[in-house]
Amino acid sequence: MSGAPDLATRVIAWQRQHGRQGLPWQGNRDPYRVWLSEVMLQQTQVSTVLDYYARFLARFPDVAALAAAPLDDVLGLWSGLGYYSRARNLHRCAQAVVAEHGGSFPSSAAGLATLPGIGRSTAAAIAAFCFGERVAILDGNVKRVLGRALGFSGDLAEQRQERALWQLAEGLLPAQGVAVYTQGLMDLGATVCLQRRPQCDNCPLRSDCVALAQGRPEAYPVKTRKLKRGRRHNGLLCLWQGDSVWLQQRPGTGVWASLWSLPEAADAQAWEDQCAGWPGEGERLPPFVHVLTHLDWTLEPFVWRLPAGAAAPALPGRWFTRETALQMGLPAPIRKLIS
Repeated sequence: MSGAPDLATRVIAWQRQHGRQGLPWQGNRDPYRVWLSEVMLQQTQVSTVLDYYARFLARFPDVAALAAAPLDDVLGLWSGLGYYSRARNLHRCAQAVVAEHGGSFPSSAAGLATLPGIGRSTAAAIAAFCFGERVAILDGNVKRVLGRALGFSGDLAEQRQERALWQLAEGLLPAQGVAVYTQGLMDLGATVCLQRRPQCDNCPLRSDCVALAQGRPEAYPVKTRKLKRGRRHNGLLCLWQGDSVWLQQRPGTGVWASLWSLPEAADAQAWEDQCAGWPGEGERLPPFVHVLTHLDWTLEPFVWRLPAGAAAPALPGRWFTRETALQMGLPAPIRKLIS
């Protein structure tokens, strides 16, 4: 790679001509809107985020409105986006901004990084876009772009190697135009320098890209530590009475924390045995596997329909109409079962 000024110049020129333009969070310096978009875009495609972003702003137009809202309302609007810890951190962060900063976000990356749920890269993105701070980001897309362009062979599973890449990223920053440069790196990673089948012919860095010269762009970035996947098996009780379904709120930690869900047991047979003495009738639905980041979860739904007037079961939770339930924070497979 020819050096920092040349790389940054090419990224900035490419972004202005070919980068993503006109997204609803672009072109403004409101840290609330930029922060919201950055959190939503973590591990989620732009096309999916657009509708959620609009609905979120309609319901919570500023950080004070978000801070004042019940967590259930936040999770309800987030439902379907996945990675629900983002929504819980979003709510905690909004409350911290209001309680500790008078409703105004800190204006530096260092200050932003002290807030709940805002990591170093997200803090830098907000600081660059909203306050023009000359600070580097290093999210997954940017690690891939820089790792390939520089031929960075350090194993990013090691903290010292990640720190080394941070230092290189800081050294590549342009003297001016940091917001456009930052957006350009993000756009390159999202649309050209793809994890699989990168479109190297469309990349402004192709002439000096070390990974391309080696003929193995997919070998970068290097990260050897693999997440160990777990397996889990449970039965779900889909308990109905007319158009109402019985839901329980899950604990505040663990999988689907604080979301509303169906009662859970070891398997469908456990629910079939428990419901055998209840009025009504039931049936098993086909089991399915729900894939989470760290877990393959086999779920066996068992449906039981109580007749009108029958007493509620001795289970934690309460009844919700189908319409109300679908407005709650529900895990995606539970929403699908209920709807």
